[in-house]
Amino acid sequence: MDISVKDLQEAISIRQQIDNLQRRLSSLLRGAPQTTTPTTRSTSRRYFSPSTRAKLSAAARARWARRQGTGTAGTAATAAPAKGRGQLTPAGRRKLSQLMKARWAARRKAGGKQKASTRKKGVLTPAGRKRLSELMKARWAARRKASSK
Repeated sequence: MDISVKDLQEAISIRQQIDNLQRRLSSLLRGAPQTTTPTTRSTSRRYFSPSTRAKLSAAARARWARRQGTGTAGTAATAAPAKGRGQLTPAGRRKLSQLMKARWAARRKAGGKQKASTRKKGVLTPAGRKRLSELMKARWAARRKASSK
C-alpha cells in the first residue's frame, strides 16, 4: 500500500473535520462537548479523600521504615524489626535433622539397603534384542499376509 504525503495530509484534514463536527453535534444535543476517548486517566482512577490519602501515605512510610530498619518519629520505634524469611532457625534445623534421621532409619529397618542396579536404563540386553527382533518379524509377516489378501 503506497500512500503519498499529499494523501496523508488530506486524510489528516478530513479526520480533523470529522472530530470538529462530532464536537459541534454533541454540544448541540447534550449541551456539553463529549470526547470520544478520555484524554486523562482521572476518569478511570479512584477518588480518595485527602484524609484517606494521608492515611495511605503514612502507612506506606511506616512499611518503608520497617523494611529499611530506620525509624521516623513514632512509627518504626514501636514496630518490630523485619524477620528474615525462608531461613531455618538453629532449633528448626536440629528438629528437621532428627526427623529425617528417624525416617531414614525406618526405611533401612523396613526394606534393608536396596542394591543399586548396575545395568544402564534404556540399553537392551542381547536376549531382549533377540526377543524384540522376533516379535517385529512376526508383526511384519502378519501385515504382509493381511495386505496380500
